[in-house]
Amino acid sequence: MRAPTLLMFGDSLSFHGPDGPCPADDVRLWPNLAAASLGGRTELFASAGWTARDAFWALAGDPRVWSALPKADVLVLGVGSMDTLPSPLPTFLREGLRYLRPDGLRRLVRARYQAAQPWLARATRGRPVALPPALTVRYLDKTLGSIRALRPDLPAVGVLPPVHRAASYGLVHTGRREAAGAIRGWGDRAGVPLLDLAELVGEHVLAGRGNPDGIHWGWEGHERVGKALAELVGPLL
Repeated sequence: MRAPTLLMFGDSLSFHGPDGPCPADDVRLWPNLAAASLGGRTELFASAGWTARDAFWALAGDPRVWSALPKADVLVLGVGSMDTLPSPLPTFLREGLRYLRPDGLRRLVRARYQAAQPWLARATRGRPVALPPALTVRYLDKTLGSIRALRPDLPAVGVLPPVHRAASYGLVHTGRREAAGAIRGWGDRAGVPLLDLAELVGEHVLAGRGNPDGIHWGWEGHERVGKALAELVGPLL
């Protein structure tokens, strides 16, 4: 059998290590650890803060995805985690801060928002979240359905969101439970097995052994998730 290719949509959890972001081909990252243990490689499409909606937009608009799709052996929907984070400022406004001009105004507004975000997250008890669970499921389903229209036999796996201890979000993560339940239900209906990231790296993160930001993982976490992904994907190949 030829070396398998994992086509993966991810967020920053897929390419951040204990000290920050890494190149997509860093062999210590969990998508690459999983692929290597299966004798293959990962085609990763990801960016910081990506939600399930961003993954669908990438599928719809990025021609690199179109070129990778015919060669894929497994689809990994590694998104949905960032959907659960508190978003006191509506997403379109928060994402729009980068477009403010002049530069001094942009830096000032961003700094003020980052300073206020932990307090706002606590004051609003983590609501609203970056993407409501119903929309997370909707975009996961649209992505899966669009790909299976072209590759009906392509196996797919997904993830359940992890936990965090991020001071930048006021240590608030009240949106996780509802989102995990919605994604679990979708996985059952769609026949998509799921990696439970909270189970795999929860203790690692909450014990402070990950990235100091309290969200991303150390290499121990990457190793645990990479091994689990390989075990989940292996029988599907």
